[in-house]
Parts: sequence; C-alpha cells; structure tokens
Amino acid sequence: MTATPSRRSVLAALASLASLGPAATGTGWAAAPAGRRVRIVALGDSLTAGYGLPPGDAFPVRLEAALKAKRHHVEVINAGVSGDTSDQGLARLDWSTPEDADAAIVEFGANDALRGLPPATTRAALDEIVGRLAARMPVLLTGMRAPRNMGEAYANAYDPLFREVAEKHGALYDPFFLEGVVLDPRLNQPDGIHPNRAGVDLIVGRILPMVEDLIGRALARRP
Repeated sequence: MTATPSRRSVLAALASLASLGPAATGTGWAAAPAGRRVRIVALGDSLTAGYGLPPGDAFPVRLEAALKAKRHHVEVINAGVSGDTSDQGLARLDWSTPEDADAAIVEFGANDALRGLPPATTRAALDEIVGRLAARMPVLLTGMRAPRNMGEAYANAYDPLFREVAEKHGALYDPFFLEGVVLDPRLNQPDGIHPNRAGVDLIVGRILPMVEDLIGRALARRP
C-alpha cells in the first residue's frame, strides 16, 4: 500500500478502523518434517514488500524467521510490490508465483480502497487470484477494511468481499491484516500508515497460527 492521498486524509480515513473487531484465527497445524522445505509465496502490496523498512524487516522475512523458530522447514518468498492494486497483482500473478510454491498468502486491497476503486473491481481481481492459486495450492487470503470516509455504502460492499472470496475457494481467511497496528504510533513508520518492525512483528505473531494451518494443508497435499 502506498499513500496517494495526503497523510492527513489517510489517517482520518483510517481512524475508525482501530476499534473494529478482532481477526479470526486458523485452526490446527503440523510442523514441516525433515525433507523438502515448504515454499510459501507472499503476494501483495507494500505491506508485504516492506515499504520503508530494511529488507530484513519485511513481513515475509520476519514471518519466515518466526516459523523457523517453531521448527518449520520453510521459505517465505517476498512477492510484494509497493503501490499495487489487486488488478495489478492479478496482472503479474503468473510470473510472481514460482512453479514449485507449496502455498500462498494473498494481501491486496488497501490501495484499491485508498484510490476509491469500485469494490466490484477488487472482488473480481481477488476472485481470479485466489481461484487460480487455490487450484494449485492452499491459500491464506488477508482482508482489509475500507476507510470510513468512503461512506457506508462503499464499506458495506468492500469489507465483506474478502471473506466471501475466501469462502468461495476454500481459502483460509484473516479478516484484517493491520489488526492491532493501525493508528498506533509505536507500531508505524512516521507516515502513520506503514508498519515499522515492531508493527510487522505484531502482525506476524497474530497471523502465525493461520500460517501454520496453511503449512499443514500444504503438507497434506504432498504424496
């Protein structure tokens, strides 16, 4: 996600998100046994890419470290591109996803909402992304929430689409990627929008059980 509106307008738009409900978690997991590592591709925008952070502090890097600390034999591939909308993610899906990937985390939508793109456009792109990936591997789709200054009608169309796409394709679902981080100055960079290392680590800790579930699903598909 990159901020095209002014910093003040984006912060005001995000203000109501911090009080919305907590994210759901996955259920169950299995540690990766010795042998071929589980390769997870993290496909997303700047929240995945690690905008404004040293390379070692990006979400995929910190997630891989956390998984390895729990004795998972994994590699998390950073396929985030700052500024991408869901449509742009779809356009690069094939070349961004390694042929030997075992699982995928999909994180798009923030830039769609900040730019006021129609929720139907976001839904169609995510439906195609998750559908194509789910035919090959287990998927975890992370959600986003519309800035409340976009209006109630926009939020009502935008917010549920992530869950509905995940359910359609049998993907794991995280309702809000920035849960617990949004608007907390201790967890964000000076722009007030992108997480700092502490914010990334909070996201990683919260999403870790779902990623372990994702790994379990990937291992279950192996012969």
